[in-house]
Amino acid sequence: MNTGPTSSANREVRRLVGVYDAVGTWRGELRYWLRARLGQAHCSLCDITHGAVRERADWRERRATLGVPFETYHLDDQPREVREVAAGEAPVVLADTGDGLVVLLGRDELERCGGSPDHLLESIRAAAAHHGLRWPA
Repeated sequence: MNTGPTSSANREVRRLVGVYDAVGTWRGELRYWLRARLGQAHCSLCDITHGAVRERADWRERRATLGVPFETYHLDDQPREVREVAAGEAPVVLADTGDGLVVLLGRDELERCGGSPDHLLESIRAAAAHHGLRWPA
C-alpha cells in the first residue's frame, strides 16, 4: 500500500515540541529568572508551563490530555531539525508529523494564551486543524 506524502498517516501529530526563549544551562536559567523578575526578560511559553521555580501542576494535568508527548527545549539544546524549522523564532510550538515538523504557534500566538494552559491547548488544536493535521485515535 502506498502511503505517500498525502496519506493521512503522514498528517498525524506524533508529538509536540516547544522551544523556550531562554538558555537551558544553570547560568542561563538563573539569568532568565532574575531578568524575568526585573521585567527584563519574558517567555510566554515559560509563563504557561512554569511557575516561579518549577513546572505548574495545571500544565502537567493539561499536557496529559493531549494524547501525544509534548517535549520542550531551550535555545541552546534544541535539536538541529527543530532549530531549522523554527527559523530562530522562540518561543514556538511545533507539531512533529510523518511529513516532518510544522510550526503551530509562534511568539504572538503564545502571548495571546495569557499564561493559560487551557488556552495553549485550544490554540494548539486550532492551529493543527488549520494545517490539516489530525490527532492519533
